[in-house]
Amino acid sequence: MHDLLTSALNPRSVAIIGASDNIHKIGGRPIYYMQRHGFRGAIYPINPSRAEIQGHTSYASLAALPEVPDLALVVVGGDKTVAAVEECAARGVKSAVVIASGFGETGPEGLELQRHMVAKARATGMRLYGPNTQGLANFGTGAIAGFSTMFIEVPPQDGPIGIVSQSGGMSAMAYGLLRGRGLGVRHVHATGNEADVTVGELALAVAHDPDVKLLLLYLESIANPEALAAAAAHARERDLPIIAIKAGRSAGGQKAASSHTGSLANEDRTVDAFFRHHGIWRVRDPHEQARAAQAYLKGWRPEGRRLVVISNSGASCVMGADAADDEGLPLAELSQDTQRNVAAQLPGFATASNPIDITAALLSDSGLFGKVLPAVAQDPAADLFFINIPVAGAGYDVQAFARDAAAFETATGKPVAVAAWQESVAEPFRAQGIATFPNEGEALSVLAQVASHTELLRRPRTAWGALPEVRLPAGAQGFLNESDSLALLARHGVPTVPMVLCRTAQEACNAFDAIGGAPAVVKACSAEVPHKSEHGLVALGVASAEQAGELYERFDAKMTEMRVARDGVIVAATRKGRHEFMVGARVDPVFGPVVVVGDGGKNVEALKDVAVLLPPFSQDEVLQALRTLRIAPLLDGVRGDPPLDVAALADIAVAVGRVIAGARGAIASVDLNPVMVGAAGEGAVVVDALVECGEAPAAGAPAVVPAEAATA
Repeated sequence: MHDLLTSALNPRSVAIIGASDNIHKIGGRPIYYMQRHGFRGAIYPINPSRAEIQGHTSYASLAALPEVPDLALVVVGGDKTVAAVEECAARGVKSAVVIASGFGETGPEGLELQRHMVAKARATGMRLYGPNTQGLANFGTGAIAGFSTMFIEVPPQDGPIGIVSQSGGMSAMAYGLLRGRGLGVRHVHATGNEADVTVGELALAVAHDPDVKLLLLYLESIANPEALAAAAAHARERDLPIIAIKAGRSAGGQKAASSHTGSLANEDRTVDAFFRHHGIWRVRDPHEQARAAQAYLKGWRPEGRRLVVISNSGASCVMGADAADDEGLPLAELSQDTQRNVAAQLPGFATASNPIDITAALLSDSGLFGKVLPAVAQDPAADLFFINIPVAGAGYDVQAFARDAAAFETATGKPVAVAAWQESVAEPFRAQGIATFPNEGEALSVLAQVASHTELLRRPRTAWGALPEVRLPAGAQGFLNESDSLALLARHGVPTVPMVLCRTAQEACNAFDAIGGAPAVVKACSAEVPHKSEHGLVALGVASAEQAGELYERFDAKMTEMRVARDGVIVAATRKGRHEFMVGARVDPVFGPVVVVGDGGKNVEALKDVAVLLPPFSQDEVLQALRTLRIAPLLDGVRGDPPLDVAALADIAVAVGRVIAGARGAIASVDLNPVMVGAAGEGAVVVDALVECGEAPAAGAPAVVPAEAATA
């Protein structure tokens, strides 16, 4: 990964294949940029029809260069692109950026050409960026192997922000928005089709730059989650926040992403789970990335999310409280001592409780902010500060307000955000380095984001230790029958309903008594009929042993008629709970084992009120995930009902996660629905289970299992 940082982002020499003397052409602009922004390495234009390009000797071919360049920028099109890549690989070039489009994003023929280029590159150890990319730009070294017009429209300034994007347009947009806010940007890299190098790999390289303090990503697919996870892990070690956009949230967006980058978009809830698992904060667009950037660069790491609202308007105090509630920021309950200290600084008609209304007295006493802020600063309940100034003008010493706010922030290190829609008010705060926004919604959204992201990054990493050895019945394929599914889960600590698999009607009669009698449940058992109720092969409320025997005969005959495997008939105890949940698991083709937990019963597919987790995870993480569901208010009991035993449900989710991870590909999916959950202390039990067999990896092949679990 350090080779990526060296050969592509800090090369000693760059060749431009298809170089131009015209700085407004793709082949001319990189040379112009590198000269203008201080690249100290060798620049080798390659164009057989020119002797000199932009003051540099032009060469007829790569072979004519006096040395093998670290980096080659391929700006020729058509068949010449493939030939140029082949020549770069043969000459020993370490990295090649392919600008041309018309490859994997266009269909099978283009994809085949793309794969051919990658094969040639990998055969010699060369890394390929693109094709269909706007290129790479490192303003720390001046190595700019790209052509973005935005670098002319908005002059670059080196700074502490890195941008890595699949889309050149989105990387330029994020860059422009950040520069528009006066923030410097060091890295602006676009990966295009990601035929070889992915966003994750480049993100890891950029994360190794010690001067980068904030990393912004744009993705339309995640083709290499291992590299992105490694980037996130390294970033977490050095307290480097990552804010990501993952486009393709909708079906239409996924289709557009496929045609745009030649990639397939990933299932959105699983992407959310992946980001949470690795401490990456997800936003919707580059505007949100840029809006929060200054706050992150300030190094804000609040201890909590309790907010203090201060304004010179009572109405703004009310609106600030409403907006805080929208963002999940509770108003800090200030101590009596704090309120007395605040009241001592304010006129008698002002409000000293939170929100603090300092009133229009600010007009006659410009030092009120400077007096009130320190009075609140030491209160342990105050984590975040929001100053809302709806109006100020002649007579108000806004410069003093801004200086006092900046001095407070510097002295305490606590986050301070200001809302001021008047430019004459906002500008002095911005000049003092205070995070300033046009309205309370944006200001509080950023405060909430930083607080929530800090909580996420501080969450302890879960390690599972040794995974269980999960063995399926010999020769199992397709679906296990329900009896085998329940038995497999029970062996690994999942509480399952008492049941007996019967082979005769008499065994069914005997089983009725063995499981505790009425009411019982009788179900057909066949690996070829995973959804039995759809065929009338489930009976509830069975009242006698004789009825159990009769149902055996009926279900056995029905399976014979259906010409499916007759594995027997299950007689099971009836288990009721306060609420039906579901727990599921599957092996995602990109992310590996994934666990789903949520509202269960017959409406699970219609309502889809579920949360997704990636192993390894803890019981606490499951409990947090359950709190995101629409049914979350039911967990604590409503209208006199007791709270539910969500801890028992969380234990089942963890056990299922360990099972599918420990199966190492031998299990494709697990479906537990319903899981009956009782009142707190009553436990939870699985009453129906379906295990789908997977294609287990060959001996010696890598298992599909989270790295944390494998190495814990």
